[in-house]
Amino acid sequence: MSNIIIQGLRSPMRRLAGLRKSRAISTSIVHNETILVKNNEEFVTKVMNNDKPVIVNFHADWCEPCKILTPLLKELIEPLPNLDLAIIDVEENADLVHMFEVKAVPAVIAISNGLVIDKFIGLVDTNMIKNLIDRMCVKKNQP
Repeated sequence: MSNIIIQGLRSPMRRLAGLRKSRAISTSIVHNETILVKNNEEFVTKVMNNDKPVIVNFHADWCEPCKILTPLLKELIEPLPNLDLAIIDVEENADLVHMFEVKAVPAVIAISNGLVIDKFIGLVDTNMIKNLIDRMCVKKNQP
């Protein structure tokens, strides 16, 4: 009877030992930077003076559409080496909200070479976001 118990204990141990032999999990490499803007100086340094185009996402923690849009933007922009994402909390950056005349959230502004190229307000469909991202990537690659 004790032999059956010992064999039963060995079986899970063998399965655990087999897990160590499984292949490694691959991870994706983040090629860009997600910039969490905390003040005006940081915005000027990391967004306006950025060599790469930047998609600026004005959001708020209480905003339900923002909770959908922000992760979607991260997912779409993260693998791109030539585009950055800046996230600005409207509650903590009133000066930037006023400067860019943000009246509603989420608000997304595309900036390249310190200039506003495009913008949209609200939760839009994925194709519209992809089109904006494509335009920003192409614009930077053109001579």
